[in-house]
Amino acid sequence: MGTLSVASVERLIRSAGGNRVSKDAAEALSVILEQKGMEIASKAAKLARHAGRKTITADDIRLAQ
Repeated sequence: MGTLSVASVERLIRSAGGNRVSKDAAEALSVILEQKGMEIASKAAKLARHAGRKTITADDIRLAQ
């Protein structure tokens, strides 16, 4: 497992309407979320560099998704 905790992902699933969440389900979603997050962060970094900035902004993240 990576940086997202199972407990945090379980809370996320429950807030989306899941009553019961298996540990396997939370771990699987955690991996997927981390992969997607890395893709977005990488695109956002490219956008910031293209704009001549070192700082990634919330707008870069929004544009990268």
